[in-house]
Amino acid sequence: MSDIKSNLCKIRELYRAIIEFEGEINKTHGLTLNEAMLLCCLSGNGKLSSTEISEALGLSCSNASKVIKSVEEKKLIKRSLSTEDKRSMLFNLTAKGESKLSEMQLCTQELPENLRRYL
Repeated sequence: MSDIKSNLCKIRELYRAIIEFEGEINKTHGLTLNEAMLLCCLSGNGKLSSTEISEALGLSCSNASKVIKSVEEKKLIKRSLSTEDKRSMLFNLTAKGESKLSEMQLCTQELPENLRRYL
């Protein structure tokens, strides 16, 4: 039982560190962690479908759809019709999205100590 308790405590610490890190990303860049991960996911991958995005981010299709909508409203990504399947939408970074991604990469935002232990 003590191993379970120990592991749960470690998971709680990791979760808190991730929340702290997300708060810093939000304060600095105005993005949630999932929104930032979406920009990174689209960087260098050209155009991706919502299914490909949900798989890459490890989110349900419903949650990925919410993140896509939020980032699209911020004009960081744009949608277009697939040339192969007219029923399918593809997403890619806008110039503003590329700029935001560059801004994030240039930022010297430090990981919380609790996260550095796991990376």
